[in-house]
Amino acid sequence: MSGSTVLIVDDERTLARAIKAFLTESGYEAEVAGDAEQALRLLETMRPDVVFSDVRLPGMDGIELLRRVREFDPAIPVIIMTAHGTIEGAVEAVKLGAFDYLKKPVDLEELKLLADRARENSQLRQELSYYRRRDAARETPLAGVLGESPVIRAVLDQARQIAALEETPPVLITGETGTGKGLVARTIHSASARSGKPFIEVNCTAIPATLMEAELFGHERGAFTDAKESRMGLFEAAEGGFLFLDEVGDVELSLQGKLLKAVEERTVRRVGGIRDRRINVGILAATNRDLERDAQGDRFRRDLYFRLAVIILHLPPLRERGSDVLLLAQHYLERFNTKYGKQVRQLDPRARELLLEYPWPGNVRELSHVIERAVLWSRGPTLDIEHLSLGTPRSAAEAVDASANSGTPAAVPASAKAAGSPAMPAPGMPLEQWERTVIEQALRECDGNQTRAAQRLGISRDTLRYRLKKYGL
Repeated sequence: MSGSTVLIVDDERTLARAIKAFLTESGYEAEVAGDAEQALRLLETMRPDVVFSDVRLPGMDGIELLRRVREFDPAIPVIIMTAHGTIEGAVEAVKLGAFDYLKKPVDLEELKLLADRARENSQLRQELSYYRRRDAARETPLAGVLGESPVIRAVLDQARQIAALEETPPVLITGETGTGKGLVARTIHSASARSGKPFIEVNCTAIPATLMEAELFGHERGAFTDAKESRMGLFEAAEGGFLFLDEVGDVELSLQGKLLKAVEERTVRRVGGIRDRRINVGILAATNRDLERDAQGDRFRRDLYFRLAVIILHLPPLRERGSDVLLLAQHYLERFNTKYGKQVRQLDPRARELLLEYPWPGNVRELSHVIERAVLWSRGPTLDIEHLSLGTPRSAAEAVDASANSGTPAAVPASAKAAGSPAMPAPGMPLEQWERTVIEQALRECDGNQTRAAQRLGISRDTLRYRLKKYGL
């Protein structure tokens, strides 16, 4: 409960100071108000996590204060303190929305237990609300990381060692787009001592920069237009578990300093807030960019890079994993058979050969999509080479080479080349200008439809939107 705040409302100063001292020793931050009016003023500034209020107060009584607190923020739990003669009033307060009541003379240990329970209940309700808003429709992977190749076995061994650590330092997972960085992050979480706590994934590319701060750190009521209630951010929602920052290299420079403070000091301050909140969160981050190079070129903060890269876990591309391609293909074959009610039992030898020869510029994600499409098109028990709808291994290899030269994911695959784009930039043309030209051509050919243009380029719509913003298109 470290960092949680309690507001104590009681005109018995000696008792209120005793409660404050006891809660402070227990790790809470506590403030005292002598009447309801003062409590309402403190409510605006300190945003308490729990309120203890006597029923009998000078002026406005505790029942009316309860109503006002619930109007202000119904998520703040209020615990009524009452003498023996007013138990009926306390029970009535519970019916009106009080979290619980506490009889006087106050047992300080009982009071702390109630504070702990109220704070935990509030946090669980907010976490549940967050999950319902953001993750209800998200499909959970049906299997862990599959593979028998030495390179993937080494990655899994490292992941197991990381998960076994009693205190997990920040981990940076690197690798090309589609290699399964998110799946490895979830594997670390599920194998760790934090597995019973939340795993919150943040797509740093998909969230607009103007909303990123409020998403990560939360906001207080009235912090901006439409902020009608206080809301925890993703750091707080991940309390006790892991926060996974996917594509962390796309976080705006203006926000990286605040992200560094959260990772380094384990505190966050909500937008519009005036106090820091302590957090206990493991940090996992992933990127398909060369962050070390970006840090040297002032495109990413060096101090943040070194803080995130305490442990670096690199995922190899699928083309370096040998026969794992067939193992994964069989896994997806069974998965999509079940999903679509098909009966495709095996791969034709020629299809197996093509799967092994193809360099997979889109990695495991591309393989998954290829097998899903093939299962849908197939009509018999065998998946044939024509069902795969793959280009030639040579043309796909050129896309991989282009990606390696640019230091970014394969933004210009074979499909773009087939549409008339040059395989390599013209002599003297900067690489970024060439990439911009290819994107403009894809948009023209798709009549400005970003979804179709992204499909034509072999990248996600979010990646295309990032590049459109990057080049001012």
